[in-house]
Amino acid sequence: MQHSSSSRAAPTASAASTLSHAHADGRVTRSAAMNRWRWAGLAFVFLWFAIGGVAHFVLTETEMRIVPPYIPWPRTTVLVTGVLELLGAAGLLWRAPRRAAGIGLILLTLAVTPANLYMLQHTELFPTVPYWALVARIPLQVLLLALIAWSCGVVGRRPRI
Repeated sequence: MQHSSSSRAAPTASAASTLSHAHADGRVTRSAAMNRWRWAGLAFVFLWFAIGGVAHFVLTETEMRIVPPYIPWPRTTVLVTGVLELLGAAGLLWRAPRRAAGIGLILLTLAVTPANLYMLQHTELFPTVPYWALVARIPLQVLLLALIAWSCGVVGRRPRI
């Protein structure tokens, strides 16, 4: 079934900006492809922290087990970091606060690094977590930091997405 051009909806502003990077012959410019990768990065970071933030409330006791003993008030620590993860994820949804949210998520990710190191140093306390996963968390955390910084415009050119 064919639709007349009058029945088609006008493209949204974001769709129009993406379309402006496409050539008449269908080729896509590098900046349009880069915007798609940034959107994918943002989506991943958003889901990582939104799901992680919810887990702090749904699995509070489990999350408390990874808080190193030298950090006071493990329950409060877990709940506060859960709120911060959810706020950071929400901040990614709008362009204006996105860079600030990215900076906050970078700082939060650095702040929870002691929990990852604690798990690696005390593997006997976490027998259900494979050793390779505990080791992999450290370099994966570095990659996560880089993804946050890049997709949120903390480093490099600020994206127009």
